[in-house]
Amino acid sequence: MPLADISLADGLVIVWFFLCWIGYTHYADHDSRRAHSLMGNMHRYRLDWMRRMIERDNRVLDSTIVTMLQQGVNFFASTSIFILAGLMAILGAGDAARNVVAALPYAITTSGAVWEGKVLLLAAIFVYAFFKFTWGMRLFNYVSTLIGAVPLPANCATPEIYADRAARMASRAAEHFNRGIRAYYFGLAALTWFLHPWLFAAASLWVVLVLYRREFRSHVLHILESPS
Repeated sequence: MPLADISLADGLVIVWFFLCWIGYTHYADHDSRRAHSLMGNMHRYRLDWMRRMIERDNRVLDSTIVTMLQQGVNFFASTSIFILAGLMAILGAGDAARNVVAALPYAITTSGAVWEGKVLLLAAIFVYAFFKFTWGMRLFNYVSTLIGAVPLPANCATPEIYADRAARMASRAAEHFNRGIRAYYFGLAALTWFLHPWLFAAASLWVVLVLYRREFRSHVLHILESPS
C-alpha cells in the first residue's frame, strides 16, 4: 500500500489502534495473576481443581473437562479459518465490495490500495487469533498428559507439585485462548475503519473499556471473589 494513499487520519488511527491493543494486552496480561482479576481468580480455582484431582483414583471427570475446554478453543480456531477465507474472497471482489461499503451512510471513499490495506489488517488480526487458538489447543493436550502423570498420594510424598504444574499449564492455555478472543474484539473494532477512521478510533477505545470492565470490574469477578 503506497504511503501517499494513506491520509493523516488513517495513519493516526492505525497507530492508536495498535497502542490500544498492545497497551491493554501488556496491562492485562502483566497483572493477570493478581488478586483482583478474572485470570488471577481462575488460576486459583484451577489450583484447587488439580489438588482435589489428586484424591481421585478415576480421573475421567478431569479428562472430560479438558476435552470440553479443547472443543471451545477448536470452535474458534475453525471459525478463524472461515473468516480468513471470507476476507480473501472480499479481497478478490475488489471494486464490487468497495461499492457496497461506499453505499452505506457516512462511509468515506478510499483508494483501492487503502481498501486492500484495511482487509489485510483484518486478515492479520484473525491469523494472529488462529495461532493463539491452535497453541491453546496444544497446551490443553499437554494438560491432559499432566493430569495422567499426577501420582496418587500413596505413591508420592509431594503430589501437589505435579498438580500445581498441571494447573499452571491449564492457565497458560487459558491465557492464549483469552488473547485469541481479545483479537476477535479488536477485529470487530477494525471493521469500523471501512466506514470512517474516527469511528475506528472510538471503537478501539470502546473495546479496551469493555475488556477492562469484563476482566477487572465484572459481576462474574464479584461472584468468583464472593465468600462461599
